[in-house]
Amino acid sequence: MELNGASAIVTGGASGIGAACARQLAARGAVVVVADLQADKGEALASEIGGVFAQVDVTDSEQIAGAVRAAAEIAPLRAVVNSAGIGWAARTIGRDGTLESAHDLDAFKKVVAINLVGTFDMVRQAATVMSTQEPTATGERGAIVNLASVAAFDGQIGQASYSASKGGVVGMTLPVARDLSAAAIRLNTVAPGLIETPIYGEGEGAEAFKAKLGESVLFPKRLGTPDELASMVLECLTNSYMNAETIRVDGGIRMPPK
Repeated sequence: MELNGASAIVTGGASGIGAACARQLAARGAVVVVADLQADKGEALASEIGGVFAQVDVTDSEQIAGAVRAAAEIAPLRAVVNSAGIGWAARTIGRDGTLESAHDLDAFKKVVAINLVGTFDMVRQAATVMSTQEPTATGERGAIVNLASVAAFDGQIGQASYSASKGGVVGMTLPVARDLSAAAIRLNTVAPGLIETPIYGEGEGAEAFKAKLGESVLFPKRLGTPDELASMVLECLTNSYMNAETIRVDGGIRMPPK
């Protein structure tokens, strides 16, 4: 599918994997709406790549709608990448046997609201606009890629909420792709492994920590780069025969319990 001259949306696009996807989309000729809560980083990236910044909290349907409108006003909306998400770590039960020390229920709901419900809300709103557009030369109206995680399959101790949210993203891939096929819209999911993003911090200690993490990767024994992940996202967007699939990009890692 041709992206040159089209518009695209990347949620969580101001940094990390989202920023790498935004840059690669722009390099293909798309005008990217960088949808993120971080105004300073988002505006800087949008300026760098000739895109537009939209401040978006993916739990706010109106803000999602604003980003979709902004994209559609620029050019036909052909590509969406759902990269916005948060992590959380807490054991299901506490050590002292009290409910007060158990996993906070509001925290669980927040992770699911952002990672799963927010992803679906962007899908339904963006796909609705895509469905009204004329198809491309390849017969497509658009393509969507959702970001899950290997935690959807290999969730570690303490990752109940995160794994549940990302498992939901994986679980809805096939049924939503089937729904959208009637409108000539493709949908795929990419599940990253250990990717080098700002979440690991900076400095000598952070580098040692990342090197230790990399030892658990099958090959190559290192963390992946945002660009390596983004290249798979772009393949899913542009390859017209890629549909309804979840792809792990993880160097072959299988996460241990902890």
